[in-house]
Amino acid sequence: MNIFVFIGFLLVIALIVGVGVFSGRSVKDSKDFLTGGGRAGAFLVFGTMMGSLVGSQATVGTAQLAFSWGLSAWWFTLGSGIGLVFLALFFAKPFRESGSTTVSGIITKEFGKTVGSLSSVLCSLGIFISVLAQIIACTGLITLLFPGCPTVLAILFSVALMIVYIVFGGSIGAGRGGVVKMALLYASMLTGAAVVLYLSGGLSGLHKALDGVLNGTALGLMQKGPVTDAAALSSRYYSLVARGVSKDIGSGVSLVLGILSTQVYTQATISAKDLRSAKNGAWLGAVLTPPIGLAGIAVGMYMRTKYVTPAELAALSAAGADVSGFRVLNSTIQAFPTFAIDHLPPLVAGMIVGTLLITIVAGGAGLSLSIGTIFVRDIYRRFVPDLDAKKELIVSRSAVACVLAAAAVVASLMPGTMLNDLCFLSMALLATVIFMPLCFALYLSGSTDSRFALVSMIAGPASVIAGKAAGVGFDPLFIGMAVTILVMYAGYFKGKKSS
Repeated sequence: MNIFVFIGFLLVIALIVGVGVFSGRSVKDSKDFLTGGGRAGAFLVFGTMMGSLVGSQATVGTAQLAFSWGLSAWWFTLGSGIGLVFLALFFAKPFRESGSTTVSGIITKEFGKTVGSLSSVLCSLGIFISVLAQIIACTGLITLLFPGCPTVLAILFSVALMIVYIVFGGSIGAGRGGVVKMALLYASMLTGAAVVLYLSGGLSGLHKALDGVLNGTALGLMQKGPVTDAAALSSRYYSLVARGVSKDIGSGVSLVLGILSTQVYTQATISAKDLRSAKNGAWLGAVLTPPIGLAGIAVGMYMRTKYVTPAELAALSAAGADVSGFRVLNSTIQAFPTFAIDHLPPLVAGMIVGTLLITIVAGGAGLSLSIGTIFVRDIYRRFVPDLDAKKELIVSRSAVACVLAAAAVVASLMPGTMLNDLCFLSMALLATVIFMPLCFALYLSGSTDSRFALVSMIAGPASVIAGKAAGVGFDPLFIGMAVTILVMYAGYFKGKKSS
C-alpha cells in the first residue's frame, strides 16, 4: 500500500480515537455514559443520531447496491431522512415526556414487565443485526487495505476500534465523534461524487459509459435481469423501484418505522437539553442524510462502468469476450474504498478510506451502546435495583464490550451479503415488534389490553417470516405491519385490563 494512503488513513483514525478518549473525561457516571447527562445541544443530538444512522449502509452499502441496481440504492438514506422528519414532528416530544431512557421502558410502563421484557430482547436482536453489518463492512475495508490480513484478525481489529470509540466516551463521545465524522464524511462523499463527474464528463458521460458497458453486451446479458436495451438499462439504473415496487418501497417503509422504533434515536432525543434541541438535531439529520446516498450512488455506478467481479470475469473469459478494459473488484462491498484508492491522490484516498472506516466504526459503536442501555436499564436493574451510578457505569461499559465481542463471533461465521439487506431486515424486525405498541403507549395510553401487545410482538415478526417462506409476491413487511395493526386495534376495542 502507498505510504501516503497509510498516513492519511492513520490521521483520521487518530483524530476520531482522540475524540473518544477525550470525551471519556466528561463521563463521571452511568447517566453521562448513557444519555450525556441530558445536556446535549442540537449538534450533539445530531452527531449521536448520525453516528449510528450514517454507517456502512449509507456509504459502503449504498455504493455496493448502486453497483448493481443504481438509483434504488438511495432508499437507505432517503428512508432515513423521512424517518427523522417523523421523529422531529411527532415523536421527539412524547419520547421526552415519557420519563423513560429506553423504548422498552416506555412499553413496560404501559403494558407491564412481561411485554417489556419481550420488547427488550427482540429490540436488542434487531439492533444486533445492524451491528453485524457494521463489523462485516469494517472487515471488508481492512482486508482491502491489508490484503494479507486474515479475516478473523480484521474482525478483531474492527471490534477493538468500536470499543475504544464508545466505551470511553459513551453517549458524549458518540455525539462529538458523530459531528466530526459527519464533517469528514461530507467532504469525502462530495469529493468522490465530484471526481466521478469529472472522470465521466458529467452525468451524460456517466450514462453513456453505462450504456456502452451494459446495453446488449455480454456483461449486460449475464446480469440478474438482463440489460437487453436502453429501456432495460433505464429501468435498472435510473428507477427508485428497480428491484421491484414492493421490495424497494418496503425497504423505505422499514427504514422510517425502524428509526422510530430503534433505541439509539430515542436515546438521542432524551439526551437533548430541551425539546427544541432534540427536534433541531433530528431536522439536521433529515436534511443532511439523503445527499450522502446520492454521492454513494454516483460512485457505485461509475465503478460498474470500469470493474467486474471475479465471477463476471470468469464468465466473460469463458464466453470469449474482451475483458481488457476492465479491472477486477474482489468484492462489491469494496466498491467505494477501491474507487478512492484507484482514482484519488494517495493522501486524500487514505483520508477517505479512514473516514469510511470510522463512519462504520461509529455506527457499530452507537448501536452497541443502545443495546447496552437496554440491558442495563430494562434487564439488569430489575435484578439489582439499588445499583449505584458508579457501578452502573462499569456494568454499562462491560455490556457494550460484550455485545461487540458476541457480534465479532457471529460475523466471523457469516458469508458475504448485501449490507443494506441486513439493515432492512433489522429495521423490519424492529418495526413489526415495537412500532405499534410504542405508538399506543405514547398516544393511546391506558386504552389497550396488554395481552394484545404481547400477541402483536410475536405475531408481527412471525407473519413476516411466514410470508417470506411462502414466497409472497410483495415485501412481507406489509403483512407483518398489517397483523400488528389489527391485533393492537383489537386490543383497543376490547378495552384496557390490568397488566
